[in-house]
Amino acid sequence: MQYEFCVIGGGIVGLATALALLERRPSASLILFDKEPEVGTHQTGHNSGVIHSGIYYEPSSLKAKLCKEGCLATKAFCVKHDIPFEVRGKLIVATTPAEKQAMDRLYQRSLANDVEVEYLSSEALHHLEPNVSGLGALRVPSTGIVDYQKICRTMAGELRDKGAEIRLGERVTRISETDNAVEVGTNGGTWLASKLIACAGLQSDRVATLSGLKTDVRIIPFKGEYFKLPPHRNEIVHHLIYPVPDSKLPFLGIHLTPMIDGSVTVGPNAILALDREGYRKIAANSRDAFSALSYPGLWRAITTHWKSSLQELGNSLSRNGYLQQCRKYCPSLELADLQPFPPGIRAQAVGRNGQLIHDFLFRKTERMLHVLNAPSPAATSAIPIGGMIADEIAGDRSSEIKLNTGW
Repeated sequence: MQYEFCVIGGGIVGLATALALLERRPSASLILFDKEPEVGTHQTGHNSGVIHSGIYYEPSSLKAKLCKEGCLATKAFCVKHDIPFEVRGKLIVATTPAEKQAMDRLYQRSLANDVEVEYLSSEALHHLEPNVSGLGALRVPSTGIVDYQKICRTMAGELRDKGAEIRLGERVTRISETDNAVEVGTNGGTWLASKLIACAGLQSDRVATLSGLKTDVRIIPFKGEYFKLPPHRNEIVHHLIYPVPDSKLPFLGIHLTPMIDGSVTVGPNAILALDREGYRKIAANSRDAFSALSYPGLWRAITTHWKSSLQELGNSLSRNGYLQQCRKYCPSLELADLQPFPPGIRAQAVGRNGQLIHDFLFRKTERMLHVLNAPSPAATSAIPIGGMIADEIAGDRSSEIKLNTGW
């Protein structure tokens, strides 16, 4: 049997893409592979659970457009399927004069992105969140929280109801494109599909290479370490509390995040991971370590961002350093409040020149489309990303995918 569509990857982007394909082609046959025993295991299941608003991103970028659309689409999906979510709102807090200036620039960007934002004075911030201190803040009321793994399970159930075949625990080991089909080999057999879409996340560069694509981008994994506050501190904030981010880096800084289960997490930092899928405090995989450490782009990126790299490493080695980052905006936190919580690992595409790729990155052949970089807020943006990919693959509508073939 030859399927019309094959999707590699059971994270939220792969699942949303599969759903979008079947919405456009209801009678199409579709098979989806994921090497894990359940969907949403890696990046989707190890993030902060935030429904982002789109305030941070360059107004001309896919990130800005897709995040704003995704914020609405994610909430609508949750309403349709009775998935719990809350719209708490976010406070982006400036604690120094330099951060205040950066916050002012961010406010102007929010206007360009048409994202609703309220500018708060120090007094208004303290009135709204008595445990938070700062020179001022931006309040983004549309930001929400949700369990993205629950969304993934719901999407998988909907795919099965639509007739899709989902094969979990099945690792793709071979991809061969011919004039008539794409042949996919796995540990469970060989399969044919007319079109293939790879949404492989942490393994996206390897899956692309497996298919014969040549790309001058490598996935460098960054571990985001989190802590969890003790239950008696769960009411410390109502909003999500974020620092003003460094615009040069694709990370948002250590933040306080109320979770949908009622707990509050603190984090993440961003340190180099030597195991793409190793969630222990000290985890190393020889293949992954060599892939990262032998890549010239990593060392060029470290050279460019050496100050922030040292700070992130210090925060990882010392809970006290981590605590000081949090105390900038929440001074009542104590060292004992930082309790263990599972980390996440982010797939960051890096160019050979050391450039950290900030936006979505795609490569396409006649019968394949590979998502090479789907950075945060990919979880929030997954539904419109999936729609855009489906438009490109199904060919029924115009697509805004930028293929970035220069990478």
